[in-house]
Amino acid sequence: MALTRGQMAGWGLADMGVNVFVVVKQLLVFTFLTTHLGVPPAAAGLVTFAVLAFDVVTDPIVGYLSDRSQSRWGRRAPWIAVGAVILATSIVLMFAVPAGLPWQSNALWVTLFFGLASVGFTFVAIPYGAMAGEMTQDPAERSAMMAYRMSFASLGLLTAGALVPALAGNTQAGYARAVLIVAPVVVLTIWGMLLATRRAPQITAPASAGFTAVLRLVLGNRPFAILVALYGVLTLGVALIAAGLQLAALYLMTDAPGPLSGLTGALGIFSTLFAMFILGSILSQFPWVWASARWGKITALMLGLMLYVVVLIGVWLCLPASGVTAMALLFFAAGAANGAYQQIPWAMYPDLMDVTRAQQGAAIEGAFSAVWLFGQKVANALAPLALGLMLQAAGWQATTAGVTAQSDQALNALRVALTLVPAAIFVAGGLGLWLIYRPLAKHVASHR
Repeated sequence: MALTRGQMAGWGLADMGVNVFVVVKQLLVFTFLTTHLGVPPAAAGLVTFAVLAFDVVTDPIVGYLSDRSQSRWGRRAPWIAVGAVILATSIVLMFAVPAGLPWQSNALWVTLFFGLASVGFTFVAIPYGAMAGEMTQDPAERSAMMAYRMSFASLGLLTAGALVPALAGNTQAGYARAVLIVAPVVVLTIWGMLLATRRAPQITAPASAGFTAVLRLVLGNRPFAILVALYGVLTLGVALIAAGLQLAALYLMTDAPGPLSGLTGALGIFSTLFAMFILGSILSQFPWVWASARWGKITALMLGLMLYVVVLIGVWLCLPASGVTAMALLFFAAGAANGAYQQIPWAMYPDLMDVTRAQQGAAIEGAFSAVWLFGQKVANALAPLALGLMLQAAGWQATTAGVTAQSDQALNALRVALTLVPAAIFVAGGLGLWLIYRPLAKHVASHR
């Protein structure tokens, strides 16, 4: 049964709320710890690594249990509905750090509620990703679903990534107020998705295979396992950029008279540039759908990665920057490139689910979703730790005042970590996709 446009768009709606947390964990936590809570960069990286590493452990458990669940609302909805509430509540508490604590206590507070938020995120993200494999087996519909999803995801990124820093005013108390304002978006969009897709096709019969047998089936799909690993590599590059982007806006960019001066005066440099990044991502979604249909998903993804590398080299050449006009154009182009990274692999992996279901007759989409997120979560855990260690080695100074003097060596380490290092990672990931994954996936016609 063909999906309606409302069902495809409705499914994508949840990613607006999901990506509020994605911004929190990838863009805001590290900077919040080091600029407002006085946590040294290596310790801040360790906090994010520990929480996200724990998150990796919970993924396969939730995927396995959601496949085996049975209720009047289906296998996935109860997990998603409860997870949304846990996620939104924990995000608010994570930034509501009591004043006057030593940095060690600050780090412990954030770790506790960051960990709880990650559990809520897993309850949502794993069953939600599994729905893409259940609702349709049509590759064209999946590409359209992912375009809607990533458009809503971009709005979520904009809500948290641009609005929260603008509302926060670069103060600890301001962050707590700003997060409280945007937290309802998490629950409303995720519950809205459940309402919009309540009549969409789903597999209601619970899976019966044991945990080890399920894992063997998933990893036995070799193209899928390779894609998981390579997408994890690409995610490491994106996560490295995200972890230090706010620091770059604080330390490597200054405002100067220009066409965007009014906007940067109202929103700040980071929020303005992040808004340009999201605009590029949103506007690129359906062009990437067209490119995937015209040249195949792998070729389209390679074009996006090539664009990303070129843009990062351009950013490296422009930093440090006085004035934001040129940077705004580069961030728009980076957003367009990131649109390919966001959308195309997410449209590829459900096609590989179909191969296992056709060969083995096993409806284990939750397990596939859990393993799919595994590589990304490992990368998201490693990136802040890697950035923290690089900055610590270069002599970066933590503060509670928002901004403090940094050495040229520390600033250059930040510049390289956010540009040349991710560019090299994208090159390596792209070569892996073309030379290793592409020959294995030839039998999946929609990938070409």
